[in-house]
Amino acid sequence: MLLPESGIRVWLYAPPADMRKSFDGLSALVRQKLAGDPASGQLFVFLNRRRTQLKVLYFEPGGYCLWSKRLEAGRFHFNEQAGDRQALSWTDLSLMIEGIDLSSLRRFKRFEKGKNRSHERPEML
Repeated sequence: MLLPESGIRVWLYAPPADMRKSFDGLSALVRQKLAGDPASGQLFVFLNRRRTQLKVLYFEPGGYCLWSKRLEAGRFHFNEQAGDRQALSWTDLSLMIEGIDLSSLRRFKRFEKGKNRSHERPEML
């Protein structure tokens, strides 16, 4: 079971990956295709051609971890128009694992700390 830390980054490698790859093969894909560091603590998500298998590679103190799921029915869905390397939130990954199509989601505006809020009314003195 994956237990994310706060603020962890999740990357989806959208082209089909060879699911026979394990730790070394997937970490090589991260370095070569995603230009990332597989030991950074970020999560890297890979799908097979039919999108019925998913693997998540991540590094925690002590070594690499590999989480895998194979669907008995259905497929994993994601936004195919977003490119080969897609940043996902933890929520996006959870929804994808649960079978919800990320490309058909409607996102509503939410507060984000640190964003420019110049459009808000000034504070009262």
